[in-house]
Amino acid sequence: MDQRADLSEFLRSRRARLKPEDVGLPQYGRHRRVPGLRREELAQLAGVSVAYYTRLEQGHGQNVSTEVLDSIARALRLDETERAHLTHLAKPKAKRKRHMERPEHVRPELLGLLDAMEGVPAYILGRRTDVLAWNLMGRAVFGDFAALPPEERNMARLVFLDPAMQDLFADWECRACEMVSGLRWYAGCHPDDPRLSALVGELSVKNEEFRTLWAAHTVADKTHGRKVLRHPLVGELNLSFETLKLPDNPEQSLVTYHAEPGSASADALRLLASWGAGTEERETSAR
Repeated sequence: MDQRADLSEFLRSRRARLKPEDVGLPQYGRHRRVPGLRREELAQLAGVSVAYYTRLEQGHGQNVSTEVLDSIARALRLDETERAHLTHLAKPKAKRKRHMERPEHVRPELLGLLDAMEGVPAYILGRRTDVLAWNLMGRAVFGDFAALPPEERNMARLVFLDPAMQDLFADWECRACEMVSGLRWYAGCHPDDPRLSALVGELSVKNEEFRTLWAAHTVADKTHGRKVLRHPLVGELNLSFETLKLPDNPEQSLVTYHAEPGSASADALRLLASWGAGTEERETSAR
């Protein structure tokens, strides 16, 4: 990934979404040559020279101070995640590319925890949304990850390239945006990850919606919420999800889905669990 280009495009995209009236500046004339704020206006709000801000927006952020970045973040009205992303882009830390290329492993204790979460669809995501492990309910709800080649077990790839996954999410557009926003966040932290570059390249070539969302430079790190799923066997599932980063390995996250007790979705999950248990018994007997 091109860190300087990403910094430049991120700042331009955040500046373009602001209007003068949003930040208390007068609106002169009915027509403006640029969307959002001009560089001069943003520099004025941030308390820096136009030349200084222009260099930063051109991708030259190596020597920028934390105080200046904070001023620019306030002027652009960045949220906490966007502020952190700006810092990653402007002041990147040295990363070990070899570390990024190593296979990820899930601790045996976590695999045991997944199996113990009966009735709760769950899986573990690693770098660049790779699906590393899952439980029986995770497979019953989201599909048979084991049937995929290891290099295709990637949630972002499935969301954009698998028609079954697109049918599963009732709010697929929202899910797609969350996926890209999460990948953008990861890219800011790990710009030298070659497998990320390959994934972004593949999705950009194969999916127009991904190209549009990636170009928007939206960044987010959504950790909880609700999803409506349209399951082919049990119908609509209204589920809450939690994304829990592992304290000893922040590159991995445990993602769980659960239904409100006594709801139709909870009954549907129990039905799926019973079917899944029967399938597992038949597969074990066959082996």
